Amino acid sequence: MAGHDIIVVGASTGGVDALVRLVAQLPAGMDAAMLIVLHVGTGVSRLADILNRAGKLPAGQPADGEEILAGHIYVAPPDLHMTVEGGRVRLAHGDKENFSRPAIDPLFRSSAAAYGPRVVGIVLTGKLQDGSAGLLAIKQGGGIAIVQDPAEAVAPSMPQRAIACAPVDHVCPLAEMSALLLHYGRPPDGLNPPLRSTPCAGSSSPLPAPRSYARFPAKLPSSAGPHAPGPVSPHCPASVRTAGCDPDASAPQSPAPAPVRHSAPPPVPAA
Repeated sequence: MAGHDIIVVGASTGGVDALVRLVAQLPAGMDAAMLIVLHVGTGVSRLADILNRAGKLPAGQPADGEEILAGHIYVAPPDLHMTVEGGRVRLAHGDKENFSRPAIDPLFRSSAAAYGPRVVGIVLTGKLQDGSAGLLAIKQGGGIAIVQDPAEAVAPSMPQRAIACAPVDHVCPLAEMSALLLHYGRPPDGLNPPLRSTPCAGSSSPLPAPRSYARFPAKLPSSAGPHAPGPVSPHCPASVRTAGCDPDASAPQSPAPAPVRHSAPPPVPAA
C-alpha cells in the first residue's frame, strides 16, 4: 500500500557517506518528509549542509516544535534526541539511549506511534544495535522496514541487529533504496488524506495530521543510563525498544551474522 510519507533514517559509523549516496538519488518535490538521526558528538555538525549540497531536497537542523513538511529533510542536532509529536519535530536533551544522543530508537518509536502505517524506517551502517527495536515498533505499527545490506555497510553490526530483531521488508544496497522510497511514497490509495497545499512557493506542504497509532502502555520508566529510553512520545515506552531484542546487545560485542534477506525493489510506475 502506498502513501508512506514519513521516512525515518538511522545511521552511525560510515553514515555520512551512506546518507549522501541515499539523498543524492531522491527527486525534488518528493511527497514525503525524511528525518535523519546520525550518531554524532556534542560539537557542531555539518551533516545538513553536506546533504543540502548532495541532493535536491532542502536539509536542515529543525527547531523544537517545527512543523514537518513534505519534501524536506530534518537532521537531528548534536546532543539532542529528535522525536515527532503532533505533526511537529520535538527536540530534548534527555538521557542517552544505546550510548547515544541523538539516538535512533526514540525517533523510530515516536514516528511509529504518531504515523503508524505511513512510516518507512531505514537502518544504515553502524555499530551496536541502535534502531533495531525502533524498527520493530515501526513494523508493529504497520510501517515498512528497510535495511542496508550488511555486506555493503562500513559497519555491518547495526544492519545485522535490525535484521535479527524485526521482520524486515527489504535488505538492499543503497543504490536500490530510492526506487523503494518512490514506490512506497506514491499518492495514497485511501490510507492518508491528500497533502494540503501551502501559500509558499515550491513543493513544500504540511503532511496530513497524524493520529495516534500507539498500541502500547503509556507509562515510561524512570531509569537512566545507556539502555534507558530518551524523551519519546508518552505512547512509546522502553518495552517497545527492547521487545523481541536482546536487552544486553547494546554492550560492545561481535554480533553473530544474521541471514540477509534480499528483495528486489518493486517497479516504479511511469508518470
